[in-house]
Amino acid sequence: MKELIMADEFFATDRQKFAPLAARMRPKTLEEYAGQEHILGPGKLFTRAIEADRLSSIVLYGPPGSGKTTLALCISERTQAHFESINAVMSNVEEMRKIISAARNRLVASSRRTILFIDEIHRFNKAQQDVLMPDVESGTIILIGATTMNPFFSLVSPLISRSLVFELKPLSRDNIISLLRRALEDSERGLGSLNVKADTKALEFIAETSDGDARRALSALEVGVLTTPKSKDGNIHFTLQIAEESIQKKIVQYDADGDLHYDTA
Repeated sequence: MKELIMADEFFATDRQKFAPLAARMRPKTLEEYAGQEHILGPGKLFTRAIEADRLSSIVLYGPPGSGKTTLALCISERTQAHFESINAVMSNVEEMRKIISAARNRLVASSRRTILFIDEIHRFNKAQQDVLMPDVESGTIILIGATTMNPFFSLVSPLISRSLVFELKPLSRDNIISLLRRALEDSERGLGSLNVKADTKALEFIAETSDGDARRALSALEVGVLTTPKSKDGNIHFTLQIAEESIQKKIVQYDADGDLHYDTA
């Protein structure tokens, strides 16, 4: 039993270094966050709400790798409110009721608000979404929902009407290249200790092929670097050929009932 506890402690302490590059390089603050200047630029409503810690319930809608979960985690770092995070795939009504009950007690006891982040909120059915309604409306919880599906199709209308919807765009080519260079230079969380010499054309190829998906771009960089042996000069040369081998063809998203049907067509 003691050995098992020690193993658990080791995993909790060192699991970060075993995480994929995309997870290790996830921005921890808004200052590190890349892209989405249309909602996070100077003087924008979203930026002002975060800086003033006066966020209302919101839904973040955008393609994979555009920074929805990362943005929520950056908000958790900035806010004075209590922050709870669940994934709709693994959660259920019972867990939500416990979080809401604790949020009510917290608000009464210490006047501290609770932000509830629900990743993949479109996975909740109508009944599960309805559980949130009274406390979102009363302000007991501040909802941050993240979804890759159009919320006007996938979420119930009453929940949408009580939330601000922010659409996140695919990251730009320059955003992706900046993230790749940051990962190559960062010795603590990234690949900086491996002495990688990356060709500009290789990074540009990944930036173009990843279609604005930061996770996909960083995963391609990681697999390319880690599977390339060092040359005689002690460096890893990340070339265009390696980049082409490292990134997979984009998976087309499709849904029969939502607007992705028309996007695919």
